[in-house]
Amino acid sequence: MSRTDTSRLRSAEAIAAARSEGRAALVGYLPVGYPDLAGSIDAAHTLIDRGADMIELGLPYSDPVMDGPVIQRAAGAALARGNRTRHVFEAVEALSGRGTAILVMSYWNPILAYGPDAFARDLAGAGGAGVITPDLIPDEGADWIAASETHGVDRIFLAAPSSPPDRLAHVVSHTRGFVYAASTMGVTGTRASVSAATEGLVARTRAAGAENVCVGLGVSTGDQAAEVGSYADGVIVGSAFVRTLLEDEDDRPAALASLAAVADDLRAGVERARR
Repeated sequence: MSRTDTSRLRSAEAIAAARSEGRAALVGYLPVGYPDLAGSIDAAHTLIDRGADMIELGLPYSDPVMDGPVIQRAAGAALARGNRTRHVFEAVEALSGRGTAILVMSYWNPILAYGPDAFARDLAGAGGAGVITPDLIPDEGADWIAASETHGVDRIFLAAPSSPPDRLAHVVSHTRGFVYAASTMGVTGTRASVSAATEGLVARTRAAGAENVCVGLGVSTGDQAAEVGSYADGVIVGSAFVRTLLEDEDDRPAALASLAAVADDLRAGVERARR
């Protein structure tokens, strides 16, 4: 990758910018390569245009243990169409430099296969801010921690509702950018409500030393975004966006229009959360 990091917006900077406007950051997840590489980049551009502060690009993987059926279906189609790690870097490079932090969500095996140092180097070179590693814990992440430090890449670990204080402190001390607070112990997917325990998890993670805590898993509507955005630093949305692409799979303009409408509702939610 030839790009320098001068155009890279880090995740903490994106959160700080949203905070200066009196709101939580809106983080949108999309799998790279669905419906195809160009289509996934177009979808991410749509989210950026509708006010997403961060984009989380999913690296398609054959064993997505944390993904629900909606994201699994889209990521499986992306894999079947030949999308691989290098395509994620192409998407990052196409999206960076527009005032939005670009993150990658990847399970550990693809990073390990690529080489942790090379992955961090190429992500930074493409303009990426950092990586969310849902199946990697700090205790087993020495190689990734070293690589991310070397190349200035945010490393985002997860905090679970069941995490005790000492575990939260351990996660916080090894995280850079923000802590990803999982609102449930389950997989991704839209839900009728966000767990009542989530606000407590955010408070406990802050008490453990976290400056920024973003909540994911289950947020799908503007009202839910307003609820979570009233206490979290960022609201992460995935399945609600991906579902719109799946529902209009054969009509790309309609899919992007639906995606924009969902993004508008969610952005309005985070804006009214703290009024």
